[in-house]
Amino acid sequence: METLNGLKRTHYCGDLRATNIDEEVVLMGWVQKKRNLGGLVFVDLRDRSGLCQIIFDTDVDAEAFAKAEKLGSEYVIAVTGKVSERSSKNPNLPTGDIEIVATSLKVLNKSETPPIYIKDDDNVSEELKLKYRYLDLRKPSMQQKLMTRSRIANIVRNYLSSNNFFEIETPFLIKPTPEGARDYLVPSRVNPGKFYALPQSPQLFKQLLMVSGMDRYFQIVKCFRDEDLRADRQPEFTQIDCEMSFVEQSDVMEIMEKMVQVLFKEILNVDVELPLPVMTYAEAMERYGSDKPDTRFGYELTNISDIVKDCGFGVFANATKPGFSVRGINVEGKAEEFTKKQIGKLEDHAKTYKAKGLAWMKVGANKEVTSPIAKFFSEEELTNILDRMNAKEGDLLLFVADKDTVVFDALGQVRLEVARRLDLLDNSVYKMLWVTEFPLFEEDEETGRFIAKHHPFTSPMDEDIDKLDGDDKASLRAKAYDIVINGYEVGGGSVRIFNSDVQKKMFAALGMDEEESQEKFGFLLDAFKYGTPPHAGIAFGLDRLTMILTGTTNIKDVIAFPKNQSAVCPMTNAPAVADTAQLEELNIEVNIEE
Repeated sequence: METLNGLKRTHYCGDLRATNIDEEVVLMGWVQKKRNLGGLVFVDLRDRSGLCQIIFDTDVDAEAFAKAEKLGSEYVIAVTGKVSERSSKNPNLPTGDIEIVATSLKVLNKSETPPIYIKDDDNVSEELKLKYRYLDLRKPSMQQKLMTRSRIANIVRNYLSSNNFFEIETPFLIKPTPEGARDYLVPSRVNPGKFYALPQSPQLFKQLLMVSGMDRYFQIVKCFRDEDLRADRQPEFTQIDCEMSFVEQSDVMEIMEKMVQVLFKEILNVDVELPLPVMTYAEAMERYGSDKPDTRFGYELTNISDIVKDCGFGVFANATKPGFSVRGINVEGKAEEFTKKQIGKLEDHAKTYKAKGLAWMKVGANKEVTSPIAKFFSEEELTNILDRMNAKEGDLLLFVADKDTVVFDALGQVRLEVARRLDLLDNSVYKMLWVTEFPLFEEDEETGRFIAKHHPFTSPMDEDIDKLDGDDKASLRAKAYDIVINGYEVGGGSVRIFNSDVQKKMFAALGMDEEESQEKFGFLLDAFKYGTPPHAGIAFGLDRLTMILTGTTNIKDVIAFPKNQSAVCPMTNAPAVADTAQLEELNIEVNIEE
């Protein structure tokens, strides 16, 4: 191996152009590909900026040529040479008009044959990519995503700083508090038997910063949640976290949608028209079955409960009592594209979201209905269903009948699955909106208790504050708002409770008595006694926002070292078993059997 020995890189591989012809340059990088043509060796040299072709000519420098003949894939080299016009230009390469005629070569490090190809179309399993993540990250597309992520963070910092926000760090070792998902706990050696928690968000600290008078705060911050993972979630994730004093909901929405507008313009050169549309939670669920609706396509939900309440099809008739419904979507003009087998697969998809089945009707000429359930309806009922759903010849109608929560979830997901199968999800189109007026509480399916829909520091709507100690918690609404892009929730926030009496009422509504509230959140309640301004905030998921702005659907692509679906890092094998000595220092005993 050779060392640099004072040699300095003059250019990145991808930066050279015809304007550099005749310049002496020094390039450094990895060997992407080598071709030996006898008296000439051609090497494609790669760094994060791109590729450049290097020619080693035995007549120019025999020593460099001899070294070049022995180069292998992913060798790390330094090349000195002259920029020359390329005889056979490559229009598909930014550096395709030039090449470097090498006059010297240093082999800085050799490489074994990589276990994965360093190219974008490698077709390697995700687990293998994560195991050799440092090699996966050499691929141009992966490097481009991380560079775009860096640009996004810088744009956000510049935008917020120019709007009088201060970047302030908050602690990672905090008190365990019930905010929603499970905490990651960190044992304290100097305080035996006690634990810190890693923050699910900086929620309480940013509110305390408002109490302190900082007025506008932001932080690009790691957060941690110990929860079962889904495709677009990670146990550690990054938030663009913001809080503002003396504001209302509309103020937060206005300044944050402008930040999104700036991001889309600078990253994608896409113009976002403001203000963004606003849709209430209730409307989003009624129309799309989702509180993060993808509005790039139609197929909106239609309620037919009133039409089928007395029909002969028991599955429908029995789902028309309060809290239940029968709803459908009209897949317009696509009936012939879905066979019974394909509809069966859609039904299987609906069942994964707790639906008991998926009923269907195909509409033919003269509104003749083909369906296994058609016989259970009178002619008038069928006509009314078709009219309600604006059905015409060639349409496919899909229905779910169940509890409202199941109907919304299952039919909303079927709607998305149909769009995927019909290739309607155009990633070059960006549909954005705000969803507002979320429920303040939601029922926990396991316990039957009401829990906070967002978190227990979200303010109720003004008209609902006096109802906090009532029995109708399901009807209470929050001053909460989410920003949705193409069916992804990329940011969510709320107006906060800033009055200690209201905060105590909120805790009581969640089943906490005064002693428990004081033990868990006494520091916040105490702070509220000393003049707390009205305040509100929002947090954007930087990972998810970057995913959308880079055109990928895999959140792991935009995180340098992500975990797999089991929250394991295949590269480092974290989490791992701790040494016995470490556990003894922490007074921890592990009782899990092998």
